[in-house]
Amino acid sequence: MKKIRWGIIGCAGIAKRSVIPGIQQSETGEVAAIASRGLDKAKQTAQQLNIPIAYGSYEALLTDPTIEAVYIPLPNHLHKEWAIRAAEAGKHVLCEKPLAINADEAQEMVEACENAGVVFAEAFMYRYHPRYTTICDIVKSGEIGELRGIHSTFTFNNSKDMSNVRYQQEWGGGSLYDVGVYPISAARMLLNEEPQAATVHALFSEEHDHVDMMASGILEFNRGVALTFDCGMWADFRNTLEVLGTEGRIEVPSAFVVNQDERDNFFVYTEDGRREVEVPRLNQYALQADALGRSIRNGEPLPFPATDAVLNMKVLNACLTSAREHRRVEI
Repeated sequence: MKKIRWGIIGCAGIAKRSVIPGIQQSETGEVAAIASRGLDKAKQTAQQLNIPIAYGSYEALLTDPTIEAVYIPLPNHLHKEWAIRAAEAGKHVLCEKPLAINADEAQEMVEACENAGVVFAEAFMYRYHPRYTTICDIVKSGEIGELRGIHSTFTFNNSKDMSNVRYQQEWGGGSLYDVGVYPISAARMLLNEEPQAATVHALFSEEHDHVDMMASGILEFNRGVALTFDCGMWADFRNTLEVLGTEGRIEVPSAFVVNQDERDNFFVYTEDGRREVEVPRLNQYALQADALGRSIRNGEPLPFPATDAVLNMKVLNACLTSAREHRRVEI
């Protein structure tokens, strides 16, 4: 397979730390160019990460006919504009989560990519790791009985970085958009259904432009099953998942961060005791790139269609509305 030539729109930390190395380690892709709003920054990043071409504007990258796909790690409020512009330029698009500021914007992005005939995906890297296929298979097998609930956390403390884009309300900042998306998407994936309502309580910080720095919530699913979760950017680090059944449970100590060592293993508890499930030591960002690469080259369907991102945005919007208005919000 001829490798996909990727262009990176922006020099965000997630791109430099994780996604660019992931594409470079993938079987199907190579990072051919990177763009920033200033040429010096683009050149510096290109040199650091061995990227052949640097552009001083996003527009210049999109006019490069050799670039086939782009990754967009820009602040959330810029996702819609640059995803649509990339699609109109004939580029396949991998866009950082959350897909947009709201579900309407996300739907516009999906439609623009469909009209342009390009592959479009939200960058939820954890879902591409085979351990989640294994977790879903265990749930379906009935080993832990009937599902009774899911609990998940994702918190970290970066509160002193006052210039961080996550702390700009107009830019789509806040913990729900940044890390709450993970427990929400995981529950929807495991249950294979959409929640009916959301109730969320949050800490909105005046010091951080009134974004939600911590949020705790419940999503109501069918048959009395619920996701309880908390997420935050001003709390000790955790990223966990527990799936509770009538006959057992699954515990994932590092649910969304992959360390490529024994910390990625998870545990199944039943009446027979505790079973540790060893998972492959794989780069989930490389797996994500390869899923897109196979879709672009071979027409293979993506495991998670772009419409899934629109549904996730609807849930996120309901959670934020609930937190701001102190009420239960039906979805």
